[in-house]
Amino acid sequence: MAYEQYRQAIKRLSLPFDKYKQWRKTAKTLKLSKEAHQRLEWFIFYYSKAEQNVKLTCRHFNIARSVIYYWKARFDEANLRTLENQSTAPHNTRKRQINPQQEQKAIKLRKDHMHWGKMKLAKLYGDIYKQKLSSWQFQNVIRIYKLYPNPKKNAKIQAKRRKAAKKKRITELKIRLPLLGYLLHFDTIEIYWNGLRRYIFTMIDDFTKIAFARMYTTKSSKSAADFLLRVLYLLDGNVKISHQDNGSEFEKLFKELCLKWGIKMYHSRPRTPKDNPALERFNQSLKYEWLNDGNFTFDVNDFNSRLKNFIIEYNYVRPHQALNYLTPINFAVKYKQLSKMSPSSTFS
Repeated sequence: MAYEQYRQAIKRLSLPFDKYKQWRKTAKTLKLSKEAHQRLEWFIFYYSKAEQNVKLTCRHFNIARSVIYYWKARFDEANLRTLENQSTAPHNTRKRQINPQQEQKAIKLRKDHMHWGKMKLAKLYGDIYKQKLSSWQFQNVIRIYKLYPNPKKNAKIQAKRRKAAKKKRITELKIRLPLLGYLLHFDTIEIYWNGLRRYIFTMIDDFTKIAFARMYTTKSSKSAADFLLRVLYLLDGNVKISHQDNGSEFEKLFKELCLKWGIKMYHSRPRTPKDNPALERFNQSLKYEWLNDGNFTFDVNDFNSRLKNFIIEYNYVRPHQALNYLTPINFAVKYKQLSKMSPSSTFS
């Protein structure tokens, strides 16, 4: 058995290297994608080794074993196109299951009740015609024939949705450099008490966990831009990326200021607070450890004067588990992100 394995190994070693050159030449002729060329290099490396070691190949190219096994099962040296990605679209797609008669009835019913929702219309359709028409089928009819009570308003809403869809999401940011100001998270806390509203804008640095907050009377892009200017002043303008939710306060003037300073903007996914966990935790500390202890006041100047003490304690005194129980300022100094500064000079 050992002799047979040795003989097979020698046989593999005797394969001419011209074969692998031919593979590369064929891949170039076929104009394979960059990904397919890379996969071909995996198998040239794999087959050129006497032991044909999957583990060694994975370690060399820094890929998972499951990836190699998947593509090895598909690889055909007689057809290098097998290394290309295949379409993942489903073979059988959903088709409209509504006939013209049902469609005309649905259109008439919608025109008679333009302000009703699709669920109510589907129920009314069943009661009148003794047939079932699902709410999503009704929604399709409304969308296709644009049966909206206020078409102009709907057009604006759709345009807003398309614009929101183009936003860069924080999940697309693959690299987070360990630098102060490289990635800052922004959020807004809304306080409602006795018929009055106040808004606390908050910020935390992704790497050092240095935080800042300030109260405003309005939740506007003007307030957000003012807050960003103060953050830029604190960090000497060294801000590369801002991350915030999809609130209107982070539009217009805030966006214009980011553009002026060359700050890239990333947004959280809708209704996904886990996209911003560090700042969510800071907001909780601010609310439960400070606001609930009787420190809240509707007077903005008085509030911000009191808030300064909490910010100083958070950055200079409070140990953080995520920073191996260093304070954010000490952590930043340790990793040479800034020189040692006094609280008064930093958060004045």
